[in-house]
Amino acid sequence: MHAILAIDQGTTSTRVIVFSKTGDILCQHQKEHRQIYPQSGWVEHDAEEIFNNTVSLLKAALQDAQLQGIHIKSIGITNQRETIVCFDKQTGAPLHNALVWQDTRTEQACQKLHRKHGIEIQQKTGLPVNPYFSASKLKWLMENVQAVQTAKSEKRLLCGTMECYLLYRLTGGQSHKSDVTNACRTQLLNIHTLKWDPELLELFKIPSAILPQVTSNSEEFGHLNIAKLPPLPIYGMIGDQQAALFGQACFKQGYIKSTYGTGCFVMLNTGQNVTTSENGLLTTVGYQVNNQTCYALEGSVFIAGAVVQWLRDQLGLIHHAKETEALAKESLDADDLCFIPAFTGLGAPHWQSAVKASISGMTLSTTKADLVRAALDGVCLQTYDLISAFEEDAKTKVEKLKVDGGMTHNSWFSQRLADLVNITVEKPKMVETTALGAAYMAGLKCGLYQSLDDIERNNQVEQTLTPQMTTSQLFKKYSLWQKSLEKA
Repeated sequence: MHAILAIDQGTTSTRVIVFSKTGDILCQHQKEHRQIYPQSGWVEHDAEEIFNNTVSLLKAALQDAQLQGIHIKSIGITNQRETIVCFDKQTGAPLHNALVWQDTRTEQACQKLHRKHGIEIQQKTGLPVNPYFSASKLKWLMENVQAVQTAKSEKRLLCGTMECYLLYRLTGGQSHKSDVTNACRTQLLNIHTLKWDPELLELFKIPSAILPQVTSNSEEFGHLNIAKLPPLPIYGMIGDQQAALFGQACFKQGYIKSTYGTGCFVMLNTGQNVTTSENGLLTTVGYQVNNQTCYALEGSVFIAGAVVQWLRDQLGLIHHAKETEALAKESLDADDLCFIPAFTGLGAPHWQSAVKASISGMTLSTTKADLVRAALDGVCLQTYDLISAFEEDAKTKVEKLKVDGGMTHNSWFSQRLADLVNITVEKPKMVETTALGAAYMAGLKCGLYQSLDDIERNNQVEQTLTPQMTTSQLFKKYSLWQKSLEKA
């Protein structure tokens, strides 16, 4: 049996999944990595730990595939976007921890830059000046880390987002490339030319020599060059949210999806048009295959599944994410609670990095179940804000939302999402669409799929959820949410 192996390097863990041609999971392995918080607002990952985890997972998955008689044709990589790594050209070793997309240490620098160059930068990149994106983080590393400065002076410095770093390590330093969906999230790529922008490089003081070559999403990126592993070709690379768009077969203009992983990311296919938002959404590259570029509008919420992780790891209210479903059903009196999960500020459409998380409306009768339900409601209501922004930009109502990601395993959450956003929610049979999108990219290049039509035939809907709340219930919930946001 022919299959594709996908590496899904996420914010909290790395997974390796082997997919059949029909998009079914044949085997999978996963490892979490440490979340490092040196001080308030700083979020880092040990890139060496992530690389070692990836190699370990590859070995396990390839051993499983061999035992099952599965022939791996190629590899696709998808990843957490914006997270930036500086590494040594000679050894591939990281020169500092990776600065994660959630990291806000450059907030003050970004505010200053926004006042002077915000309009110009957004016109070129489709992105507002914000710590979320890679450029200000990379500038910080170059100005504050001695090992990075030394490597630069000795011409040993390279940088890249996580897919670029993993590709470099997995190919034994033979391939320093970044696909266009990741490159466009650095805030250094001109979204119109799809090339590194000289004026932006000068503005952020980034030498072009340390940056990777920008490529499409489906091409020959290199071959595995790891001891005791076969030299499999790496034929696909794509940022996680664009991978989910592709994995959901949102190939037509107007198709929209929302992924619920660590964060929540809503993306609308805008075809070959670079569409500018007037309501706080991002303009981004959706994907690039066969010399055709698809663009998208995106709304990024920083905290979705991460709030469940917080309930587990910081408060100890749950032991496993799956417990949230039963607890949410148990809650009977949480309508006056409002949980704003702005642990790293508010993303789209508000873009307020300084806002802190808050819970209002608690009484002595508030229970653990109530807090869990309020946390899930907070994710749904952030989605409501995003969908409202999309409808304003599109001048039309969004009728259906395709959803995926780990949180959608929670049936209560999926129905609550339909209720609070007041929209029909469509869940695919395969909710791991991020990894699937990377597999599809690799499969296109190796010939497992001949066209996008082949991929679209794999797309199957498992469940359609329709809104059940009354207008008065919705109005009460929205009013409380808006008042709480104003106070935050």
